[in-house]
Amino acid sequence: MGDEEEPTRRRGPLRALLMVIVGLLGLAMVAGLAVVGIWWFGFKPGASEECSVKTAAGNGTLELPQAANAATIAAVARSRGLPDRATTISLATAMQESKLRNLAGGDRDSIGLFQQRPSMGWGTPAQISDPVYATNKFLDGLVKVPGYTRMPLTDAAQTVQKSGYPQAYAKHETKATLLTSALAGREPASFSCVVHDYAKPDPADSASAAPGATPGATAAPAAAPDRAQVLSDRVRREFGRTVTPATGYTSTIKGAENAVSLTPDPATAALTSSPDAGAADGGVSAERASGWEVAHWAVAQAQQLGIATVAYDGKIWRKSKSEDGWQNQTSGTSTKLVQVTLAPADKS
Repeated sequence: MGDEEEPTRRRGPLRALLMVIVGLLGLAMVAGLAVVGIWWFGFKPGASEECSVKTAAGNGTLELPQAANAATIAAVARSRGLPDRATTISLATAMQESKLRNLAGGDRDSIGLFQQRPSMGWGTPAQISDPVYATNKFLDGLVKVPGYTRMPLTDAAQTVQKSGYPQAYAKHETKATLLTSALAGREPASFSCVVHDYAKPDPADSASAAPGATPGATAAPAAAPDRAQVLSDRVRREFGRTVTPATGYTSTIKGAENAVSLTPDPATAALTSSPDAGAADGGVSAERASGWEVAHWAVAQAQQLGIATVAYDGKIWRKSKSEDGWQNQTSGTSTKLVQVTLAPADKS
């Protein structure tokens, strides 16, 4: 019996030591969990920069550059007076070809939103890299397809693109239809973006040299582009004649045209949108739908253009509170004007 008890007495200190170690480890784990708990529950990370679509048919999100490109595609289709189906086909095609990103390269010599190839006659690399040009070239081909609005989307897109994967466009139809509904203004306040920082000004938006500069001489640093002028130029290029810049904040609609009025920094643009004949679908009047199209476009371009607020139809979007989306604005808005306020040039 004595021989059997000796090992037991020897294990006593070892067990005690193990218990101390386990106890210390337990305390460390509790302390660690407490710290983790503070990290998890004591800090709320800010919302990510992205754009969201929330409609009766469903929801979706896009990165800011994707949203800006999608809004450009919708605006160009609108400038040509094309139906929503053309916008949907264009968006689905760009989703498949580039994920709505303006790619510098791709398969062989493919470039841009629609992965068009200079070698196939789509244009020069510089031209195809321009989303407005690329969209117009795609639409040039689409409108030549007989009955494109009635045929399956993937067939219409393939007729223009001649892709090696002719059925690939079909999988994007639901998302493209959802996005079209928002960007065309069919569902008010259904498109919003979270923007933390403005994009750096593009030197290409300002003159590269002063008038009369000596060729070959070192150019002075370009001045920061005037945001009001950049906005005016973008509106002209993307919406065409459906949005026309005008002087003075109190400008009014002239015929079927839109009027844009600009004021000094911080600049305010008042954009009035001509009614779209097809915009009454879904219970939204043509005037309101076309206004929301412009309002959603402005929000999609807010990061690039330095837009601080967009107000329309009793709603306002603020870059400073963009996580909140569109908020009610009981005064100072109109169903006639989309009011866009630009941030001061030194804000970036």
